[in-house]
Formats: sequence, structure tokens, C-alpha cells
Amino acid sequence: MDYSGSGDPQRTIDLLWGVPQQSRRGPKPKLTVEDIATVAIRIADQDGLTGVTLRRVADELGVTAMSLYGYVPGKAELLDLIADRAHIDYPMPEDGPAEWRPRLETIARNNWTLYLTHPWLLQIAANRPLPGPRATAKYDYELRAVDGLGLPDVDMDLIVSLVNDYVRGAARTAVDTAAAESETGMSDQQWWNAFGPALARVLDPHQFPTAVRVGATAGAEYGAAYAPTRAFEFGLHRMLDGIEQFIDTVTGQANTSTSPPG
Repeated sequence: MDYSGSGDPQRTIDLLWGVPQQSRRGPKPKLTVEDIATVAIRIADQDGLTGVTLRRVADELGVTAMSLYGYVPGKAELLDLIADRAHIDYPMPEDGPAEWRPRLETIARNNWTLYLTHPWLLQIAANRPLPGPRATAKYDYELRAVDGLGLPDVDMDLIVSLVNDYVRGAARTAVDTAAAESETGMSDQQWWNAFGPALARVLDPHQFPTAVRVGATAGAEYGAAYAPTRAFEFGLHRMLDGIEQFIDTVTGQANTSTSPPG
């Protein structure tokens, strides 16, 4: 697991936010930070964060690894850079749904797509916020979905965190499921063909009646042991139901406390 903000704080912020460095003499730079980020993201999409090294990025750009240090201080700062740049295509339309529920649902789906497109983002711990401009803009956009409802600021933050945490967990399982065949060399059907007969000999339906019944029904329905997209959809709507009840409770209490006595 990697952590954002593991590099030099000032140099990281300067890099992410495009703060100009002191001018230096010499020829015009051959590269831009965007060139480096684009290549590094492509590598991460292919091979995960372990594949992202300054040497490999330099090789693909046709320069020496040492030359990259003039643009990016080190790997820690590079990871922060690409994690922020990964949000560059994250949709944040101002003319989106007006109501909070469809807005949160859209945000959840966009996050789902983001993680499936760049699964290496799941390798970066979520407990420390990315300090870059795009991640900050995304957080601001997500908060606006529940702004103006009469919620306390902390509750707004907690709702956004709830949605993001749910999607992150669901996406991690989806990514693991998608990678299982390539990582093990065995499809779900092949796995079941191998383990099913052995499991059937020890799985007593009288001892585990509910597990046997439900497991068989779900397996027949999904055609696999697990259906990531269906689980995501089911959980998303149940989560939004709970948020709706919470918002109604909080705003209803606030309205009651501010109403003049009859």
C-alpha cells in the first residue's frame, strides 16, 4: 500500500499545483510534467504502481532517469502527480441533476468507472487526501451535491466519505474478481469444476441448510460465485435509501427546532 504525501511537502505541492520553479539557465526543457504523468499513468494502468519507476518512465520517454529529476523530485512525488492527474477526465458538469440523490448516484457511478479504469488508485491508502488540484476539485464537487440541504458541514463530509468508501470497497472486489483468472490461470467455471465435487462431499445441507440453498440459487443466478456489478448496484441503492432517511431525519429535526411555537 502506498500513501499520498510521502514525498517532500513543499516540492510536492509545487509540482501538483504548477508553482513555477526558479528559472535555470540552459536549453529549453525537452519534456513537460504532463508528458511524464501521461507515460506514468499508462504504465500504472498496465502494471500497477509497482511498475512505475523513474527509470521505466525515462526509458519510454527516451531520456535518462537522471534527467527526470529536473521535473519530478522522486517516485513519491511522481505517484502523487499521477494519482491527481488520473482525475483529469472525472465528469463534473455544472448542469447535472438538481436533486441530491441522483447527483450522489452519478458521483458514485463516476467513481466506480474511475477505479475500474485506473485500478492502481486502489493501491493508494484513502486515509490521507491527495493534495492536488484535481482531487480537491472533485471533493468540492461531491460536497456540493449535499450542500444547501440544511446539513451540518461534518455530516456533509461524512456522507461524501460514505459514498466514496462504499464505491472503493465495491471496486476493489470487482478488480480482484476481474484479475482472478489471469492471476490464477483458472476461470470461475474451471475453479468450480475443480472444487465443486470435493466441496459437495463435505458440505452437509442439514448442517448448513441456508448457506447451501442460497449459495446454489445465487450461483445459478450469477453464473459465478460473485457478481460485482450487480452487488454494486444493489448496495448503491440501499446506501442511498439510508442517506435519504438520515437527511430527512436531520433536516426535519432542524426545521422543528427552528419553528416558532404555535
